[in-house]
Amino acid sequence: MRVVIAPDSFKGSLTSVEVASALARGWLEYRPGDDVQLAPLADGGEGTLVAIAAAGGWDWRTSDASDPIGRPVSVRWLRSSDGRRAVVELAEASGLSRLAARERDPMGATTRGTGEVLRAVLDDGIRAITLGIGGSATTDGGAGILQALGAAIDGANVDLTGLDGRLADVDLRIACDVTNPLLGPRGAAATYGPQKGASAAQVAELDAALERYANAMLAATGRDERDTPGAGAAGGTSFGLLSIGARFHSIGLVPGVEVVMDETALRDKVAGAGLVLTGEGRIDAQTAFGKTALGVAKLAREAGVACIAVGGGVEPEGEAALWNVGAIAVGVSEAPTSLEAAIAAGTAPLERCGRRLARLVSAGRTLGE
Repeated sequence: MRVVIAPDSFKGSLTSVEVASALARGWLEYRPGDDVQLAPLADGGEGTLVAIAAAGGWDWRTSDASDPIGRPVSVRWLRSSDGRRAVVELAEASGLSRLAARERDPMGATTRGTGEVLRAVLDDGIRAITLGIGGSATTDGGAGILQALGAAIDGANVDLTGLDGRLADVDLRIACDVTNPLLGPRGAAATYGPQKGASAAQVAELDAALERYANAMLAATGRDERDTPGAGAAGGTSFGLLSIGARFHSIGLVPGVEVVMDETALRDKVAGAGLVLTGEGRIDAQTAFGKTALGVAKLAREAGVACIAVGGGVEPEGEAALWNVGAIAVGVSEAPTSLEAAIAAGTAPLERCGRRLARLVSAGRTLGE
């Protein structure tokens, strides 16, 4: 049987490559004759570069950039082997993981470093760019990116006169897995500010600053993107880029998991498979809103292939969301365990889970006979 293993990372614990490899090892212990194909995935946030690189056809590149609080860092990105396309991960330069908890700066953190990477991509002659924007440490509305690309932004004043003219030839895909607007109770500051270190007072201040910025962008561009679904992603990064959409050859927001599935040719791998295994660190209510496991389950259903999703934790809402698209959710751990203990256990529980699933499938086939 051909088995495709296409999980997301287990955030804070294992990369999607490690998760897929562990499940495969466990599976092959019991069913060594199966054709097991690994297709590690991501949702546009951290791990996107690693997942896409694992599919082959890409070369790693590095560029100098600034982290969210202005320190110099070396940042990785991907260039296709033919030199025509690039994939950039915002979290590499501007991610929350770049900062220790005490270093988080919700008011001052900037996306400038990501703009510096994009400028390096342009210098390399590439004009087809995919930008994954998950995991940001910022709530600057993408102003830092625009400044690195030549815009002058000072408070509520926006001057795009110096914006890099090469953008006119760029096709930009923004991999985004949320639908939040820029402002208000579901906006960038209210929804994601606290996890970036913002107090309640700072959330209100950030929201007000983003509103002033949105008004300035409207005056400068004639475009009002503040209510566009996804404008609030990555602290409003989507908003800033969409606002200058006319400066690009093309621009669009695309669900992150769909971008990665496309880049890894997952549809081709799933066609004709006997089973798809997917998974993520926690299968919960958020699974229903476009997370990786749901995207893979939908793809498997379209192909008429059975799908099992494994999770470090499985909650009823997540299990129901997957069942609604024909997939079964299975917990990794054999017994209740703390998050700390699960992380410390490494890949061993996933290997055992892969072995249990292989036995379950074999038992089902035997009973079917």
